[in-house]
Amino acid sequence: MAQVVLENLVKQFDEVVAVNNISLTIPDREFTVLVGPSGCGKTTTLRCIAGLEDANQGEIYIGDRAVSNVPPKDRDIAMVFQNYALYPHMTVYNNMAFGLKIRKFSKSEIVERVNNAARILGIEELLQRRPKQLSGGQRQRVAVGRAIVRNPAVFLLDEPLSNLDAKLRVQMRSELIKLHHRLDATMIYVTHDQVEAMTMGDRIVVMKDGVIQQVGGPLELYNNPINKFVGGFIGSPAMNFLNGFIKQNGSNYTADFKSFSVDLPPEMNGMAQQYNGKEVNVGIRPEDIHDFEFSSHVPSVSQSISADVEVYEPLGSNVVLELKIGELSFVAEVNPKTSARIGGNIKICFDKEKIHLFDPETENVVKP
Repeated sequence: MAQVVLENLVKQFDEVVAVNNISLTIPDREFTVLVGPSGCGKTTTLRCIAGLEDANQGEIYIGDRAVSNVPPKDRDIAMVFQNYALYPHMTVYNNMAFGLKIRKFSKSEIVERVNNAARILGIEELLQRRPKQLSGGQRQRVAVGRAIVRNPAVFLLDEPLSNLDAKLRVQMRSELIKLHHRLDATMIYVTHDQVEAMTMGDRIVVMKDGVIQQVGGPLELYNNPINKFVGGFIGSPAMNFLNGFIKQNGSNYTADFKSFSVDLPPEMNGMAQQYNGKEVNVGIRPEDIHDFEFSSHVPSVSQSISADVEVYEPLGSNVVLELKIGELSFVAEVNPKTSARIGGNIKICFDKEKIHLFDPETENVVKP
């Protein structure tokens, strides 16, 4: 296995800069996820690492070796594609063995590697079938198996679960996590699905417009987003952003939204002081807005606020509400025992310690 280092990587297609001067180190044996919306540059970055795209500038290292001018076949990587890319006329065994045959491995070693990969993935009984005889999940396992037999320094996975149904995606996420721990391998995984990123990655690299926005562990990005984009992209339902004004209230501060206000906790005084009398974007996650009736477990609740219920979505373990106060609309995720219903009214409260302040111009988080 090996670490992967990107130094000032740039990839441009005509006038479009797909990857804009990014630098990143992916440690040996880490499962790193590149996540972001379509067109953010995550797949292009992966293809540059694989050698399927030539970078315009910058350097790529796999282990201690600079590989920017090394052909893909000699980079010691294996790639799993979104569309599986299996040979339809070959059996599962031959699909998995094909790359080894091209590299002139002995027949005995090919048999050993293919059987070992099939055993790891639980597809031993499928080795004599052809792709058209397999389900989507089985085809995905074969594609992963074809990478495993290579025993590469780095695994590159480009949205490998996007063609699966929701239930199978959850199952395959679990299987890939187990596989990573079993192989103890360096894996770089691309997805647009922030749930996949949060549940699978040791670290997450959030990208937008070819630029890395933030790198960190799942909970670090969830609890401490560096800007509004990261705060809104990580977490489901997405973070609410409410435009308000900071006002001093004695020795503390209040976020005023015209129709209501929320007292900020004393530990936010340093941040609030910078925007006293000014506009600020207040970020609050739906799960940090509570039905006041069931808020006794919250250590730092705001005063109760009356809100109109516009949408009611029961999900079993919780209820998602779309609420409106004056001109402001936002989402709350509340206790399933709530009495709130569409067209009715509910008393809510904010967990003040979970509030984030963002500068309205730069969209960066306000720092103490």
